[in-house]
Amino acid sequence: MFAAIGLVILLVMVFGGFMITGGDLGAVMHAVPHEMLIIGGAAVGAMVAGNSMKELKALGGVMGKIFKGPKYKKQDFLDVIFLVSALMKMMRTDGPVALEPHIEEPKTSTIFGEYPRLLKDDTLVHLITDTLRLVVVSSGTLDPHAVEEVMDNSLKTHHHDTMQPAEALQTLADALPALGIVAAVLGVVKTMGSIDQPPAILGEMIGSALVGTFLGVLLAYGIVSPFANRAKQVIEADDAIYHVVKQMIIASLHGHPIPLVIEAARSGITHSNQPAFADVFDGMRGR
Repeated sequence: MFAAIGLVILLVMVFGGFMITGGDLGAVMHAVPHEMLIIGGAAVGAMVAGNSMKELKALGGVMGKIFKGPKYKKQDFLDVIFLVSALMKMMRTDGPVALEPHIEEPKTSTIFGEYPRLLKDDTLVHLITDTLRLVVVSSGTLDPHAVEEVMDNSLKTHHHDTMQPAEALQTLADALPALGIVAAVLGVVKTMGSIDQPPAILGEMIGSALVGTFLGVLLAYGIVSPFANRAKQVIEADDAIYHVVKQMIIASLHGHPIPLVIEAARSGITHSNQPAFADVFDGMRGR
């Protein structure tokens, strides 16, 4: 939403300001298609050359995140607290063996089944089930610090993978001013080849060449770089739910009381998505 609004404001203020000061927008619009062909084509070629198909697909997916915003809302954070609490409670009261069917087949689990939205997130499900599978296999004798290290490695790997599209966008933003100069230089070369033309024609050709530099800078600092920054914000916001899972599992393995485990996880959530204390504990009473 805000990405689209910001894009509209950017274009209106830049081109509107140019028109208000007496600029001929028609001349700019005439040059834009040709300059964009060079700059955009070079940018696409560089992205294809510098990334695999996996990264290119992820880049397409992250564009949707930029405009839609974070996937997880306050209710999702509340649900993940309830989900992990239920699993850890079962392990404490009924033992690791009772927990095994739920972590081996989460799609048929009655506990996971209560949260279909969370069940769609394979990363979240695997983080929970793979960690608890270690606990089950070891009959609960694992050192919590060792489990925490394993979870940290898993989260680090996931974060690195999900951040690659945002980093690719930032790399593109860094390259666009130079690609704009490439388009401008080609325009100057074209102009020099027509040096025998009247000044009016030469002026138009030089103006078109300068539009290339303008577009490269505008795209880099006005659109692509802000998009890369927004992509990072959205990815980090969605990754926060995995840290809630980690916090709860590790605190439970340390033997902390349930209220402390839940409050430690709740307090680590950003204020915009943080469930109220009463919401968490009132929900826990009904479970």
